[in-house]
Amino acid sequence: MTQHAQRCLIVDDSSFDQRMMARAVSKLDRPVDILFAATLDDARQVLALGEIALILLDNTLPDGKGANFALELAEHADWAEIPVIIVSDWPSPFMWQKAKQAGVAHVVNKSEFGADLVARMLPAPAVLQSPPRAGSAARGRCRKKRAPPGRAGPVACHVSGHRHRR
Repeated sequence: MTQHAQRCLIVDDSSFDQRMMARAVSKLDRPVDILFAATLDDARQVLALGEIALILLDNTLPDGKGANFALELAEHADWAEIPVIIVSDWPSPFMWQKAKQAGVAHVVNKSEFGADLVARMLPAPAVLQSPPRAGSAARGRCRKKRAPPGRAGPVACHVSGHRHRR
């Protein structure tokens, strides 16, 4: 069995806050690749590469508000299922309302952000296994789940850790 590193995208224009969030992610007991974006445009470019497991999002960015970006993510076919945590210096009631509309997993003050929250929100990692040998009893029958249109590469099925290629 091989556990591949998940990818966490940190969207924040402050290098200090990027490092603070990266330290929390690095405390997890599993491999996580950390990607950074200082603007929403940079975040869109990283997301276009695919396979992001979690987004840590500041609300105040040079090119827009994180809460508005969360609404954009919720409407995007490939990005809507990615858990988002808004990590903000000053969470406002208006930001909370937009976050709720977008299905944001959590809104948290930067001073309260920690590895425990990331651990709860980061989906279980995919574990690649060799397929069962002929004649051996598999735990479940594989029902291949299709990747979204235009998306190539491995897709998950309901059998834990079992992967397919299109």
